[in-house]
Amino acid sequence: MADRDFQNFSTVQSNLQPGPVTLTAAATLAPTTFLTLVSGSTALATITPPVTGTHMLAFSGTATNWAGTVTTGNILVASTPAQNKIQLLVFNPSTAKYMPV
Repeated sequence: MADRDFQNFSTVQSNLQPGPVTLTAAATLAPTTFLTLVSGSTALATITPPVTGTHMLAFSGTATNWAGTVTTGNILVASTPAQNKIQLLVFNPSTAKYMPV
């Protein structure tokens, strides 16, 4: 995704931005919007950064058994969010890691 599409990852959006997408849980995910719904149970280890600078992403597991995040990739702290709860992650370009809020 190009930096020119940064508004798709902003916390303030209009109806012209794409709506949330649902991705199947996997070790690596490449979000295309600020809010990503995750279906399935596989733990998320690596997020493909959609833009180059500091940004925040929101993930919400739609299944009761989503394993959440692990630290084997570019996520600093592991977590297991409850179903349909939002997990915010902020990207630090200096460390190339996502930090949970």
